[in-house]
Amino acid sequence: MNVLFVEYPKCTTCQKAKKWLDTNGIEYTDRNIKENNPSIQELKEWHEKSGLDIKRFFNTSGILYKEMQLKDKLPEMTLEEKYSLLASSGMLVKRPIAITDDSVLVGFKEKEWEEALSGMRKK
Repeated sequence: MNVLFVEYPKCTTCQKAKKWLDTNGIEYTDRNIKENNPSIQELKEWHEKSGLDIKRFFNTSGILYKEMQLKDKLPEMTLEEKYSLLASSGMLVKRPIAITDDSVLVGFKEKEWEEALSGMRKK
């Protein structure tokens, strides 16, 4: 089983997460979110699998999020509109994201990643 690691290479949090994956011997497929933005269908699947609020998928500290004044607009939007918005630019999506067959981790919290991915270490 492989992990899909969705990242923006210039993001320091993504770099930390990637280093953690490498250090812990976890195999992954790397995907640059700016070059290969998630589709609406992928976002729906990841959101449903994660059990998280859709707001957790937004990069709330990003420049684009702030420029678009999404803090004020998101509460008024439908779920479909939010998926479309996220799919429109990888820079709106919180990263890194680690996707496995049974989990989706959004953002890098080492303890969460350890709990979810420790069974995926190379033997």
